[in-house]
Amino acid sequence: MSWTHGWPEVYQAALLETDWSKMEQRLQAAESAIHERERELSLDHGGTPEERQAIADAARGLTTLRKEAESWLAQQGQQKPLFVANAPYVYYD
Repeated sequence: MSWTHGWPEVYQAALLETDWSKMEQRLQAAESAIHERERELSLDHGGTPEERQAIADAARGLTTLRKEAESWLAQQGQQKPLFVANAPYVYYD
């Protein structure tokens, strides 16, 4: 699938990030891009069913990735939470 919106590229960058110290930044960027696209779709009722499904799948993927990053941080002895109060998504274990 190819969409003219940037969220797939930002999401892919988060998925492909191998430096755990950069993961929070990648996750926040992907969540923000997905949230912005969801907002656009809610305003104009546009997009295709395929894009809407891809967005839902990406949001679930980010949840899993965030949990993995939190686990890695815990193993490193860091207890920094991987969410921001104003982020579009809040994740709980």
